[in-house]
Amino acid sequence: MRHLGVLARIRLSDDEVQRLTGQLDVIVDNIAKVSEVATPDVAATSHPIAMQNVFRPDVVGDMLTPAQVLHNAPDAADGRFRVTAILGEEQ
Repeated sequence: MRHLGVLARIRLSDDEVQRLTGQLDVIVDNIAKVSEVATPDVAATSHPIAMQNVFRPDVVGDMLTPAQVLHNAPDAADGRFRVTAILGEEQ
């Protein structure tokens, strides 16, 4: 455990080494258990339940006219929203 601390550049006290050694043993045991179950005939999965996208039909609905869109705009010009330049340059 102290060697892992050196590799990770973490200074560990004697109490931390003793505590972390026990925790590392548990982790290694759990990895061994998973390795026993993970066989080549079992496909790896990212989700336990198959996922699929739910799509709705892409149907054109009622749309606003350009005049309706710009009606409540604080500032508009040439059929477009007029906004403050964000890069400090007028274009």
